[in-house]
Amino acid sequence: MRRALRLARLGTGRTGPNPMVGAVVVRDGAVVGSGFHIYSRRWHAERVALDAAGPAARDADLYVTLEPCCHHGRTPPCTDAILAAGIRRVFCGMVDPNPLVAGGGIECLRRAGIDVIVAGDPEPFRSLNRGFISRVTRGRPWVTLKAAATLDGRVAPLSGRSRWISGERSRRHAHWLRFRHDAILTGIGTVLADDPLLTCRHKRPREQPPLRLVIDPTLRLSPESRLASTAAEAPVWVYCGPAAPPAAREALAARGVTVIPVTVANDGGLDLAAALRQLADAGVSSVLVEGGSRTLAGFIRAELADEFCFYFAPMILGERSLPLAGDLGALELDGCPRLDIRRVRPLPPDWLFEGFFSFPPGGAPAALPTR
Repeated sequence: MRRALRLARLGTGRTGPNPMVGAVVVRDGAVVGSGFHIYSRRWHAERVALDAAGPAARDADLYVTLEPCCHHGRTPPCTDAILAAGIRRVFCGMVDPNPLVAGGGIECLRRAGIDVIVAGDPEPFRSLNRGFISRVTRGRPWVTLKAAATLDGRVAPLSGRSRWISGERSRRHAHWLRFRHDAILTGIGTVLADDPLLTCRHKRPREQPPLRLVIDPTLRLSPESRLASTAAEAPVWVYCGPAAPPAAREALAARGVTVIPVTVANDGGLDLAAALRQLADAGVSSVLVEGGSRTLAGFIRAELADEFCFYFAPMILGERSLPLAGDLGALELDGCPRLDIRRVRPLPPDWLFEGFFSFPPGGAPAALPTR
């Protein structure tokens, strides 16, 4: 099963909107076939592994990181291929939370007389597909907040220009984060200050470039910006308020930018939850938020932040600078968001903190529900 997990990870950035899945066929203690899913290659991991095994799959065991599907989509059900191959036992990492499957694949195989064993600890398999699970169970993508800050928690001088607080190794790691997310989101303040491209410059190619998203309530994004100018090369979606100027919409649309109006939330900002629902409906499973203080605060305030990657650089900016998170309201210590730090590692000269958000009782927990 460890081999199946390693194979599944080879699909990073190449399976959306499907989950990452790896599969291994074992007969008499020897691997006779293996595979992983890539969306453009159509076939699911089970079918790739079974095709590789050929006749040797009969009476063999199949190890797969996710429950085999039992419904028709772009491909026939994987359960049909497993039955036709004559597999004896199936070991799967976790039940597929997709309502189209949700235990149906396991039931189908068991009815046909195949032993199906589900892993006792689903966490390694859940962590592989947090985005997919979030989209099919919560109706929104998994949201990761990324920021680079000084040791005193400041992200930019008052001018708003943040290039470069982090070092070269941190910036390379940030492109890995972009590589493994379906979309990259920032606020219009960051765009006006830095004119970023928000592209993924990683050594491994993605099947499709990440969506580039901008929160821009009044449509201040210039049609001449680097984002708008490259919309034909990698898609750019801009979320605006209902009162955004029609002329600005038309100018951006003429450059190939998709403009999406959303409602205004109770705090006066755009309804980020509505934007995330729209992204989920479009098949987007994960979003990397790279905005400034106001954008990060908006996701935290709405309890829509799941994961964080914060780079801390060995410098100090002082109070006349912008904080990592903007206005979160008047919080007491027992009501503030908590950071469950899972890993701290050096990226000299910086330090990277990674983990998950948790919110006080009464709020919507960021953690995925367990089955």
